[in-house]
Amino acid sequence: MVTLSKIYTRGGDKGETSLGGGKRVAKHSLRVAAYGTSDEANAIIGIARLHTEGEADAMLARIQNDLFDVGADLCTPPDAERKDGALRVTMAQVERLEAEIDAMNETLEPLNSFVLPGGTPAGAHLHLARTVVRRCERLLTELATVEPVTEEVMKYTNRLSDHLFVLSRHVNDGGKLDVLWEPGANQ
Repeated sequence: MVTLSKIYTRGGDKGETSLGGGKRVAKHSLRVAAYGTSDEANAIIGIARLHTEGEADAMLARIQNDLFDVGADLCTPPDAERKDGALRVTMAQVERLEAEIDAMNETLEPLNSFVLPGGTPAGAHLHLARTVVRRCERLLTELATVEPVTEEVMKYTNRLSDHLFVLSRHVNDGGKLDVLWEPGANQ
C-alpha cells in the first residue's frame, strides 16, 4: 500500500518529475504523458460510474484499479531498478478484460453501422473514456519506439478500449439505445 503523508513536495516546480526508479524526467516526456493519459481515462470512468450499477459498475471499479497498475507499470520502465520490484500489469488482467468483452458481446445484437457516442449518460462517458484510452495507446506505441514498454501494458490498453466500447453498448440497453452513424445523412 502507498502512504501519502505530504501531497506537495515542490520537486516538480521546475517541470520535472521522478519515475519509479528515481530517474528525473520532464513532465512532458512521452512516458509521463502516457501514464497521465491513463489517469485521465480513469477520471472519466469515475464519472461514468455515477451512472452505472451492478456488474457494469463492478467491472469499472476493477478497471479503475487496473489503470493505477498501468500507471505504476509505466512509471517504472522495464529496464529501471526499484527497491521492492516494480508493479507490472499481468496477462491475467488482459484475459479478464477479454472474458468480460466476450460475455457482454454475446448479449448484443450485431452492428449494422458505426456507433456515435451517446445513448445514455453512462454510455456517452464510456465512449469518452474509450477515446482517451485510444490516445493513451497512441502515446504508448510512440513511447515504445524510443523506450521499453511492457507487452502487457500495450495489450491491456488495446483491450480496454474494446471493453469500454462493448460496455457502452451494454449500458445502452444492450445496444437498443445506441446512436448509429448514417453515412451522408446530412449532405
